[in-house]
Amino acid sequence: MSRLSELKAGLCPDGVEYKKIGDVCTIHARIGWQRLTKKEYQTSGDYLLITGTDFTETHEVNYSTCVYVSEDRYLQDEKLQLRNGDILITKDATIGKVAQVQNLPKPATLNSHIFVVRCKDNSLNHRFMLYYLTSEHFMNVVAKRKTTGIFASLPQYIFSQILIPVPPLEVQAEIVRILDKFTSLTAELTAELTLRKQQYSYYRDKLLTFGDETPRVTLGEVIHSLRTGLNPRKFFKLNTEDAHNYYITIREMHNGKIMPTDKTDRINDEAMRLCNKRSNLEAGDVLFSGTGTIGETVVIEETPTNWNIKEGIFAIKPKQDRIQPHFLRHILNSSSIKNAYMDKAVYGTMHSITMKDMLTLQIPVPPIEQQIRIAQILDRFDSLCNDLTHGLPAEISARRKQYEYYRDKLLTFTPKEKN
Repeated sequence: MSRLSELKAGLCPDGVEYKKIGDVCTIHARIGWQRLTKKEYQTSGDYLLITGTDFTETHEVNYSTCVYVSEDRYLQDEKLQLRNGDILITKDATIGKVAQVQNLPKPATLNSHIFVVRCKDNSLNHRFMLYYLTSEHFMNVVAKRKTTGIFASLPQYIFSQILIPVPPLEVQAEIVRILDKFTSLTAELTAELTLRKQQYSYYRDKLLTFGDETPRVTLGEVIHSLRTGLNPRKFFKLNTEDAHNYYITIREMHNGKIMPTDKTDRINDEAMRLCNKRSNLEAGDVLFSGTGTIGETVVIEETPTNWNIKEGIFAIKPKQDRIQPHFLRHILNSSSIKNAYMDKAVYGTMHSITMKDMLTLQIPVPPIEQQIRIAQILDRFDSLCNDLTHGLPAEISARRKQYEYYRDKLLTFTPKEKN
């Protein structure tokens, strides 16, 4: 019998009590914070502003990607002045991204799309709570109870009513120990892959650095069109009974591919027709995320028959006699061009760049033969770093699936019967 089984048998043989999150945790969110202007977001300073885009896959905060705000903004709400140990969970748009605040380098606060969760007493281990909020059990409840609209959301009154298991602290601690070990092993592989990606980024930028002999033109000069999808508010509903097509958002754009899941929203054929009338997706188009996590890119290899895109994802239709789609994708991922469009981005509750600003983006356009050669080299590098079918990415993917399986198994409890 394992240590965990012994603890469960000795400490909670009749099952585990479930309690509402609001009864065992305090929950705070920013309310009524006016949209910040780009000027109010700073690239350096004394007060960090954490957003969901700063959460890592290992549920930490990447402080190096955070922007900064003024002291006045930081002091607006004392409850949102973050402490080490706080658990953060996104409540709008990409719901359910979770991170724990640790080793804060500077005072920090939150934007308006995140809950900060603090355990009220010693009955709940913060890391146990963190792991439960990442579990399939919790996300299944969220999927059923979230609101839908322009953006899906998880209101505080709903979040606070969700039931979670509260086993004895010794049981929680053993589960945390096991999952921390899994996380550590995965983090080692991830660190090695991160180094490989840094090498790839270096060579990509080197290959995509051109001299004065290479002409620079605006993006608008080398494309037929830049379009976007539709939001469902005015035109259609998501997840109707006859919906079988995928409604693609930033969540489904990964490493240059469209990867829908069973959690991806669906649209029916009429909504699909309306979306495509707006986006006009075809093979060879380059998708670019213009809101939220700006700069995710995908080349469409085959004209879509069962998916279309949301508003905020741009469909760029290149003039292929002037710019090759895969080359355009790599150019948009290069550091110099990324810096150029991020300088144009509007920073608010949701980061975004306008279509007008994208069209005026200056990009280098070498001869087509050179573009094809560079794109082929970078596609191979990209595959080595991101292809989930072989090498380190495949090993990490397998390790994560194993971790998720054991996490959900460890966090499955028999509810204690009420007297």
